[in-house]
Amino acid sequence: MIALLVVILAPLTAFFFGRRFLAAGLLVVIAYGYIFGIFRANFQSTFSFFLFDGALIGLYASQFVAGRTKRDATENRSLNMWVYILMGWPLLLLLMPFQTFLVSLVGLRGNMFMLPAVLLGTRLRDRDLRWLALGFSVLNLIALAFGVAEYFKGIEPFFPEGPLTGIIYNSLDSAGGHRIPSTFSNAHTYAGVMVFTLPMLFGAWALESEPRWRKIIYVLGMGAALMGVLLAATRLNIILAGILAVIASLSGKLGSFKRIIWAVGIAAIVWSAMHNERWQRYKELDSDTLQERVAGSVNRSFLEVLVEYPMGNGLGGGGTSIPYFLASQVNRPVWVENEYCRILLEEGVVGLLLWLGFVVFFIFNRRGFVKDQWFPGRRMAWYLCILNFGTGLIGVGMLTSVPGSLLFMLLLGWTSVTPETSEVVVPGRNRRQVSLPVPVGARLTFR
Repeated sequence: MIALLVVILAPLTAFFFGRRFLAAGLLVVIAYGYIFGIFRANFQSTFSFFLFDGALIGLYASQFVAGRTKRDATENRSLNMWVYILMGWPLLLLLMPFQTFLVSLVGLRGNMFMLPAVLLGTRLRDRDLRWLALGFSVLNLIALAFGVAEYFKGIEPFFPEGPLTGIIYNSLDSAGGHRIPSTFSNAHTYAGVMVFTLPMLFGAWALESEPRWRKIIYVLGMGAALMGVLLAATRLNIILAGILAVIASLSGKLGSFKRIIWAVGIAAIVWSAMHNERWQRYKELDSDTLQERVAGSVNRSFLEVLVEYPMGNGLGGGGTSIPYFLASQVNRPVWVENEYCRILLEEGVVGLLLWLGFVVFFIFNRRGFVKDQWFPGRRMAWYLCILNFGTGLIGVGMLTSVPGSLLFMLLLGWTSVTPETSEVVVPGRNRRQVSLPVPVGARLTFR
């Protein structure tokens, strides 16, 4: 009964706050995503699986029922076209008799449900970004509090053993203890979400117009995110966080004081990782491990699937996470550890080519590279999206992680459009900065 009531409340609250302004609705949905794992583990009912989905549907209703904005319909035409195509092909496959309808419906969720969030990302404005950064900081600190409690007390009081927590209990760190999931479905999801919050947090912290108390919260939020990556002890996300730290360090927007704070914070994180045995899974990375992982995921699995299932195995039949109560209904179940191989299995060669085309479009679409006040964070987000597309070759979950995939789609949309305003540096003796409105699609040149 509790699970049912919460699941009913989720879309209502997301719709209510989403109608107020976009960031509020997004934070409600993301908050439900933060608690999804621990909620589902402790309220093991069919309803608990729909907590995040219901909240996201409520947000979609609040944003898309009234129709697209003029900005969505004009400047974002190419991006919109790609999103509609990537959503339309799985909808067409839903009518194909490869899998049972319920399995195909779950597969449909895994292939297109998060995609409308790309369009939401194009609507993010300065006010939304500031509130999102503040919300991420608070949520990250709460997640860290749960993570620290699990580190010292163990995961048993928070995640009862059962069919939904098998991954958590089977994931061990370097010292033989459990990797920390905080409130998420598993440790990898925890670390991945923490990494995805870093670009907006860093971008907000780099703003000159923010009050000091907010900047302190942003620093705490980034610290909580980096500590969460260490607690989760996932090698891939440690690498991603390290790359983002390097990109942030090269930002030209930071003053001397902020650079010192950033350097001290990174040094403290590195020192902690080097002096705690449980956080040292990164030491297991070597050339042989990487070669074996890539060879198994990219070469053998992909080529075998391409030959055996050129038209796919149907939505839900290629690796999309299927609830345990539907697992027996999957026809010819195949599991691969490669996101593009999974797309090939479920959407066929056509679906794979469409996704590869979208990746190429995103890489060469540079409309978001305008040097406004949010440029440091947006640049981090762009590189993170590219890295996430790349890591799809050695893992799955790019389109199904809760709420990681939602954050990924938001960053894709945010970095694919030209900002409405730009803070432009006018060369001169005093290098004074002025903030000028920039019409959509326009470019300013000062000589």
